[in-house]
Amino acid sequence: MTMTSTDDTFFARGLPDPATEGAFYRDVAVKRFIAWGVDVALITIITAILVPLTAFTALFYLVGLYMVVAFFYRWIGLTRKSATIGQRLVSLEFRTFRGERLDTLTAFLHVLGYTVSWSFGIPQLISTITIMITPKGQSLTDMLLGTAAINRAARF
Repeated sequence: MTMTSTDDTFFARGLPDPATEGAFYRDVAVKRFIAWGVDVALITIITAILVPLTAFTALFYLVGLYMVVAFFYRWIGLTRKSATIGQRLVSLEFRTFRGERLDTLTAFLHVLGYTVSWSFGIPQLISTITIMITPKGQSLTDMLLGTAAINRAARF
C-alpha cells in the first residue's frame, strides 16, 4: 500500500522520524524559502489591491496594513490546509508533533511566532539557521510548538 503524507492514518504515531523516513524532510529548507517568496509576492499583491479601496489613506499605515494582511493570509492558509498557497505550490504542509494538521489555535500561534520572529530580526535569523541544520528543518516557532513542515508528496 502506498501511503502519502496526506493520509492522516499514517501519522497516528506522530511526525515521521527523519532518520528512517527522510523523504518527508528532503529539501524542506529550500522549499520553505521558495514558498516564502511566493507568499510574500501574493501578500504584496493583496495589499496593493486594498490600498485604493481605502481611498489611498492606507499609504499612511502601509506597513501595518501589510502586516495585518500577512498575518491573516498565513493564518487562514495554515488553518484551512495546514499550508499557505506558496507552501502548497512546493508540496509542503505543517503537522503537529502528533502528526495532525494544524488546528485554528496552533495555526494562530505558529503565525504569531513567525510574526514576532520577523519583528525582532535576531529570532528570525536563528530560525533560518535552525531550519537549515535541524533534522526536521524546524524554525524556533516549530520547535516551541512541536510542529514541522513536511513534504506532502513523500511516499512509502
